[in-house]
Amino acid sequence: MKLIVLPLACSALLLSRTLAAEDGFVPLFNGLDLSGWVNVNCAPDTFRATNGAIYCTGAPIGELRTSRMYQNFILELEWRHLQPKGNAGVFVWADALTARGQPFIRGIEVQVLDGREGPGYTSDGDIFPIHGARMVPENGRGGDRAFPTEKRAKPSPEWNHYRIECVDGNIALAVNGKVVTRGREASPRKGYICLESEGSPVEFRNLRLKELPARHALAPEQIAEPDEGFRSLYTGVDLTGWQATPELAAHWRAKDWVLEHDGGRAAGEPHLWTEREYGDFVLVADWRWVAKPQTNALPVVLPDGTRAREADGSEWVERVSDAGDSGIYLRGQDKSQVNIWCWPVGSGEVYGYREDASQPAAVRAGVTPRVKADRPIGQWNRFTITMRGDRLTVVLNGQTVIDQAQLPGVPAKGRLALQHHGSPIQFANLFVKELD
Repeated sequence: MKLIVLPLACSALLLSRTLAAEDGFVPLFNGLDLSGWVNVNCAPDTFRATNGAIYCTGAPIGELRTSRMYQNFILELEWRHLQPKGNAGVFVWADALTARGQPFIRGIEVQVLDGREGPGYTSDGDIFPIHGARMVPENGRGGDRAFPTEKRAKPSPEWNHYRIECVDGNIALAVNGKVVTRGREASPRKGYICLESEGSPVEFRNLRLKELPARHALAPEQIAEPDEGFRSLYTGVDLTGWQATPELAAHWRAKDWVLEHDGGRAAGEPHLWTEREYGDFVLVADWRWVAKPQTNALPVVLPDGTRAREADGSEWVERVSDAGDSGIYLRGQDKSQVNIWCWPVGSGEVYGYREDASQPAAVRAGVTPRVKADRPIGQWNRFTITMRGDRLTVVLNGQTVIDQAQLPGVPAKGRLALQHHGSPIQFANLFVKELD
């Protein structure tokens, strides 16, 4: 008889398929590559298939999620931290994209933590909702986190087994063979499954899932935000995908999930342009001011796009908190700039068109914000910018500030840019979806 020795990854795949055949589970990881998974906001090599496991570097903070949603199911997996005090997690019922100003996705997190204990957390299988999700904990301590009833987790670098049962908004976690943590009345209760990268190397293996019948119809708010085809423009570790010269890289800095400009001016082109050009698209971009605000007198803009004047003809100004000026360039030019600033009219306006007296009145009014939707200085804001043909729509923090405004003469295609205008600013969660 000839002895055949299979590679470790192939052996793991055969074992996974054998287990699945026994009890109705299906593999979530084939042991060879990341088919069926989507890198949400990490570098290309943050997660990779290695020796029959999903290996995660821990940098940047972010998620790898399933390509489809699940409602009622049992998820089994093994995990181990490769260094003491490591941090990671498994999310269930999660959105497709990260929450505003966060590297994490709204959903229910099952903690994957090693060797850390405190009054508000443990390393033995906590469960808790994050960033807008809801859950009623069992064995809680006054908040919304469910704590395990006993310690069963093994320390790094030993493997631990999780069995996560999610049914009709109820969740139960078994750690190494025994249920220790429970929550109920979760929302959302249908969504994606995610593996979390959070600062330290970790491995996951033997991921398998058994879907259970959906016994109740769900209200829209109980279903996570779906995948709409967005891809990340930022790796979280470097400026890959951007036209970054050494001079620019000295001021535009990758700081984990945050892309920061320090306010200094580089020689030559100060703005950070994408390498690719885009025609029709939807862009998601989070931003916040980081400088200490000062009180400055800034112009008042009227709904028709003109600047307000005093009775004597002088410019009408208001004294407001001011932390800087920036923006996002569209289609390769600065004229089609979605402004980020602290003027009383609010962010989202298109300065190059609004200030152009040669433009028709309807154009100047159209690029003037309907409402000021900026959050207080220092807090994160989210733009959703849509370009179709020469029409622009800008949603800021859930409010439509520009609606189908016409940008006459705007190029049909061009690069995107993050503007430097002398002020320190942070960007995050840069996602684009091409429409053409």
